[in-house]
Amino acid sequence: MSLATAIERLNFTGRTFAPGDVWLAGAGPGGVGCLTLEVLHALSCADAVVYDALVEPAILKAADGAELHFVGKRGGQPSTPQSEINALLVSLARSGKRVLRLKGGDPNLFGRGGEEALALAEAGMAFRFLPGITAAFGALAAASIPATMRGTNTAIILATGHLAGEDDDLDWAALAATGQPIVVYMGMSRLGRIADGLMAGGTAPETPAAAIVSATTASERIVVAELGTIAARAAQVGLASPGLVIIGDIVAMRERLGR
Repeated sequence: MSLATAIERLNFTGRTFAPGDVWLAGAGPGGVGCLTLEVLHALSCADAVVYDALVEPAILKAADGAELHFVGKRGGQPSTPQSEINALLVSLARSGKRVLRLKGGDPNLFGRGGEEALALAEAGMAFRFLPGITAAFGALAAASIPATMRGTNTAIILATGHLAGEDDDLDWAALAATGQPIVVYMGMSRLGRIADGLMAGGTAPETPAAAIVSATTASERIVVAELGTIAARAAQVGLASPGLVIIGDIVAMRERLGR
């Protein structure tokens, strides 16, 4: 059976994407195979796509004929202010376009989807969320690291690392005290500080850790090391942002699974 036939048998039609609507969608962690049918449908209908730097360029081919507006943000590099992105979404919607706001991962997991939805609501514009496979769970699956494992963990923590070492930083010692695995977004450039904070909170230096960049794509790279050496190891092989870091005993499952 062909892929087209299989999709046809699902009898999927997708909701009506009306002029003036804004759909806030997640493109998944990168690979086109992680797109949901809803997001693919939205791409095929959109008049304008406002997309981030983490959206794989190949995905945009599904929006043939749509206006493309790049508003990517990258840490430490010039980026479009959030206020300008909000204004662009409102302006495009008011002009009667079907607007797709496309983000890597899921729009509501460190993606500012809520902020943009609030701006649209305050402007009286119609919107809806289209969930995407989160970067964390997509990366874990691609790396053969189960997010939860009976007998290993009873929770998993998703945290942002972009404030590591600053006044508004997370209490890494408190997170360490939970004994649960942690997936860190936006923490590659501050990985050493994060590791130090976790070890100060009692996480053993030999705790398994992994750093993953370009998850689920042909450019994917994975480095596995102990928490005490993961920052040095990632720097040694040239891993850089954007990426994810996983810390905890679930990482050890990768080797047990023969990967």
